[in-house]
Amino acid sequence: MAQGVNAMGLTAIDLGLRGAVSGVFLMIIVVALMRRATGQQALLGMAMAAGGVFYAIATAPFFPKSSWWWVLPILSAQPAVFWLWARAAFDDDFVLRRWHGVLWLAIVAFGFAMTLGWTSWPAMAMAGGKVQSLLALVLALAAAAQTVKSWRADLVARRRRLRLAMLAVNVVLIAAIAGAGFAAIPVAVPGAPGSLQTAFGLFVVAMLAGAGVFGTQATVAANDATAAIASGDTGGQPRGADRSSTGGTVVDPLLLRRLDHLMTVERIYRQEGLAIGALAARFDVPEYRLRQAINEGLGYRNFNAFLNHYRIDDAKTALSDVTQREVPVLTIAMDAGFQSIGPFNRAFKAETGMTPSEFRREALARPQTAPDPARDEEIGQRHQGIG
Repeated sequence: MAQGVNAMGLTAIDLGLRGAVSGVFLMIIVVALMRRATGQQALLGMAMAAGGVFYAIATAPFFPKSSWWWVLPILSAQPAVFWLWARAAFDDDFVLRRWHGVLWLAIVAFGFAMTLGWTSWPAMAMAGGKVQSLLALVLALAAAAQTVKSWRADLVARRRRLRLAMLAVNVVLIAAIAGAGFAAIPVAVPGAPGSLQTAFGLFVVAMLAGAGVFGTQATVAANDATAAIASGDTGGQPRGADRSSTGGTVVDPLLLRRLDHLMTVERIYRQEGLAIGALAARFDVPEYRLRQAINEGLGYRNFNAFLNHYRIDDAKTALSDVTQREVPVLTIAMDAGFQSIGPFNRAFKAETGMTPSEFRREALARPQTAPDPARDEEIGQRHQGIG
């Protein structure tokens, strides 16, 4: 009798956690729709939230097993949605492609083939389940690799903290599901011992996601100010005078001037393998202060994008110089600070809309203006004044 009461209590907790999870994820979707969010990260976030609701319900105690034939194939593609969300969240240059949708559909179709073939070819279906588990692990590792790859260059403090934590929890959940698939152990089967643990894991993920979405409402004004700074519209205020709503922190104008001098006069961006830690050591300031200055004071979300702005300007000047007509594009790219031609070509086309060779042909086809010594002297004096 006591065991029965105990089991009923655990089941009630399980269902309560799943109800809370579903409520939070549905609120995330509603908030995104009310904001009319149409960006790829927002759309993928809504897809993940919908998948979270679906998973919380489908793996709950007393969910009818007869529905699993169509539920499990859709859930099996959720790791692909999560991987795409991680790409969109951590890579500012990521763009959804058609093949991403094809991959999702292929996983769903494969899942349906496995569930429908379970009664006729159980051995083949079991092997297919292990293939799906392997794919889930690969996608989870790819999402984790994306986080590690871009974490150091990320300048948005809130994104670095919150999304890294959420990613870690999601990877653990996906790995648990995949591991159960390899071991041929159903995860969160109604009444199974793992159901409550799964519900608690979903609850943690939902709370992290809710904190990330609803916490941004308090930073809308700060984001608008950052966008104005990035576009050059500071409303008559100095660039370093914007404040963060999280603590009213003022970006040091002197630090911004020193940074401008280091980039435009000393051209430190040409240094191979330049990292934000080394730059902070150069200024003798904590790394978080330099991140804040570049993000909130200059409007950059990524340190590599900040460096590439100066590197592309440097390369454009060289490509437009008639005296460097015969200098290979690779040489110009490496002189500007790029370590290989591939990243240079991608960054250059993203910035200018054309390849370096096309830019050079167009620039050299224009009439060349004679150098103006008085203007060069004025620019030199201005750089000295900034320093």
